[in-house]
Amino acid sequence: HKPFVTLSCGAIPRDLLEAELFGYERGAFTGAAATRIGRIELANEGTLFLDEIGDLPIDLQPKLLTFLQDRELRRLGSNRAFPVNVRIIATTNLDLESLITERRFRQDLFYRLNVVRFIVPPLRKRLEMLPALAEGFLKRLAERLGERSKTLSPGALARLQQHSWPGNIRELKNTVARASV
Repeated sequence: HKPFVTLSCGAIPRDLLEAELFGYERGAFTGAAATRIGRIELANEGTLFLDEIGDLPIDLQPKLLTFLQDRELRRLGSNRAFPVNVRIIATTNLDLESLITERRFRQDLFYRLNVVRFIVPPLRKRLEMLPALAEGFLKRLAERLGERSKTLSPGALARLQQHSWPGNIRELKNTVARASV
């Protein structure tokens, strides 16, 4: 019942990412005609999901680290900081330890984020989940289209389990949708 706000660190241009995260005050920069609330503030009392945290530019990482340490937010162009209570969930498909060695990810930010760690193996290493995932995708697609749910034949399931799934879950989802159409 609390906000769940998402941000893909790799999908937003670097120049806009800081404003997306922290928000800004009117007049903070050319074109800032009104105050804008950032994703962190929108997630207050809830969860901020940072997808692809490994793509966060190195020069923006200290500001995120400071926020995580102090739990205070300062919009761009503001002198006033205010408390924000937000849970952070961060994901990546990159090896952050390698990025630390390459000096592309801050070690202190890694340790600040790395409280509870889940490593999710690729689909090809957990094929026992494939039938449930595929059936779930079919069901949701049918609901979205207002149709009756379809099922996969044993032969179709066997064929799906023979594939190596380099595109992981997204590839499975699109394959099932294509088959349904």
